[in-house]
Amino acid sequence: MSNETFAQRLREAMAQQGMKQVDLVRAAAACGVKLGKSHISQYVSGKTVPRADTMRFLADALHVDEAWLRSGEGNISPASQPAQTAHSKSSGERTMRTFKKSSKLDNVLYDVRGPVVDEAARMEENGTQILKLNIGNPAPFGFRTPDEVIYDMRQQLTECEGYSNAQGLFSARKAIMQYAQLKNIPNVSVEDIYTGNGVSELINLCMSALLDDGDEILIPSPDYPLWTACATLAGGNVVHYICDEASEWYPDIEDIRKKITDRTKAIVIINPNNPTGALYPREVLQQIVDVAREHQLIIFSDEIYDRLVMDDAEHISIASMAPDLFCITFSGLSKSHMIAGFRIGWMVLSGNKKAAKDYIEGLKMLSNMRLCSNVPAQSIVQTALGGHQSVRGYIAPGGRVREQRDYIYKALTEIPGISAVKPKAGFYIFPKLDAKRFNITNDEQFALDLLREKKILLIHGGGFNWAQPDHFRIVYLPRIEVLREAMGKMADFFSYYRQE
Repeated sequence: MSNETFAQRLREAMAQQGMKQVDLVRAAAACGVKLGKSHISQYVSGKTVPRADTMRFLADALHVDEAWLRSGEGNISPASQPAQTAHSKSSGERTMRTFKKSSKLDNVLYDVRGPVVDEAARMEENGTQILKLNIGNPAPFGFRTPDEVIYDMRQQLTECEGYSNAQGLFSARKAIMQYAQLKNIPNVSVEDIYTGNGVSELINLCMSALLDDGDEILIPSPDYPLWTACATLAGGNVVHYICDEASEWYPDIEDIRKKITDRTKAIVIINPNNPTGALYPREVLQQIVDVAREHQLIIFSDEIYDRLVMDDAEHISIASMAPDLFCITFSGLSKSHMIAGFRIGWMVLSGNKKAAKDYIEGLKMLSNMRLCSNVPAQSIVQTALGGHQSVRGYIAPGGRVREQRDYIYKALTEIPGISAVKPKAGFYIFPKLDAKRFNITNDEQFALDLLREKKILLIHGGGFNWAQPDHFRIVYLPRIEVLREAMGKMADFFSYYRQE
């Protein structure tokens, strides 16, 4: 019997056939087999082993012996040997050279724009109207950028034709530094601020500068999947810690402790949280700081929704509680100022920068390599942070975002078989399905079924690295009359839906 694990044999067979994870998902769909990206990812990473029927499908799809794939017994099938190269001959003809995407992308998943979204796009091309509850993009739902911000960009546009400093315009970084001071983040100067083309670019930059192959990083489950994707692409080993739905979706501190090893370099928190809408109180943040201090971890804190906090709650930056630890805090204007398309975010380095001196050099190097972030968008940071905060009206009692939050929570929890924790921030809710009631074993298939039957697009829980097929995320940005129509259709869908 081979000493290889199932995951190693699976990866070997996929490599020999030139197949990626998405190829197996598509092959499964073509054969009527219920197999989603999240399942394949779990198999490839060695977290789970498939059932017998799925094992048979994988062996057939990969042209290998089932016994070999399952337990290493026997030999891999000759049929699975690599295809001919561009220089080999077959029947006197030269074979066509094909180009595959990098193997670095094999375990990278980003289902927020994945197969379900692809199916929605196909349906739209055929003339079907789709209600998109899948992505936090305020503009299509009538949220407008403050007039003052638009005016300032227009006035400064001719001054933004050249590159800026790699870290950003001085005026933008100064305003961000002052905002960090208001959040009580310690030990921050203008030189500790980096602007980016959205927080997304900066997450990618941070993971690439930090992680070597095999390094571990703690990321929440459920997560915003870009964190997991960027860490994986950088060669890191993502270890997901559980956020506990029974405890307001707060991080499970004991689960975090159990998952720390000598390879763990950092911990990521998303607060306020996407996809759950949770807001972490001081006592939870203190527990995370205590763990990070004990194990000397970097803290990455994604706080892009920090100005979308409701119910008179307070957002606390974890960096303000950890002056002795190296922290990077991320935020931006995409959500708070409803300008997602402008692509302006930032990161703030704070705390013990001496311990991260070499890492900071790496951040500077990567920042310089991309030259700079969007300069016209940088030009409005000072106005946006210092001027009237229109977002406050949206989240106040009677405000649009708050009213839509209250409506969606009530409407969802009135559907038999659906429960939810009420969000405290942002514009997402992460409801739970009664998987037994609806016989759901594949949450991606559930999302596809809902899309095809009711023309509603949402993202299944697996898209946020949630292991069980029993959650989904809804964006509650549409106006209440649109949400009411959507909830009526969903209530009807769940009245009869049973996954086959």
